Amino acid sequence: MLSNSSVTTMLPVKDMARARSFYEGCLGLQPGGLRPDGKFVYRVGDTTLALFPKPEGTKADHTAISFRVKDIVASIDELKRAGVSFEDYDFPELKTVNHVCVLGAEKAAWFKDTEGNYLCIHEDIPES
Repeated sequence: MLSNSSVTTMLPVKDMARARSFYEGCLGLQPGGLRPDGKFVYRVGDTTLALFPKPEGTKADHTAISFRVKDIVASIDELKRAGVSFEDYDFPELKTVNHVCVLGAEKAAWFKDTEGNYLCIHEDIPES
């Protein structure tokens, strides 16, 4: 029923100016505009990301958004130059090397936004 629907990801933010600075300045998202209900939207591929003001915030302790990239190493380098700090993990089931973890059919790297939400970039590993 919904397989042909577009998706909007909703993220609450405490400080809209700070969040916009990060999403536009560090991640390079193009502003889509402020909506009458206070949401600020971005078009990301075929999807929409909407930031909405919430004074108390509700940071996610899981991956809130994952962006598919063609080259994870190049993307990490570009994002680091823009001011993004990547997380590193050393758990039995999740270990990063140079910020990258291999998870089955993909490589992934995580970072946090200004609100403390975990964001991810991932690259599909081609089947051999």
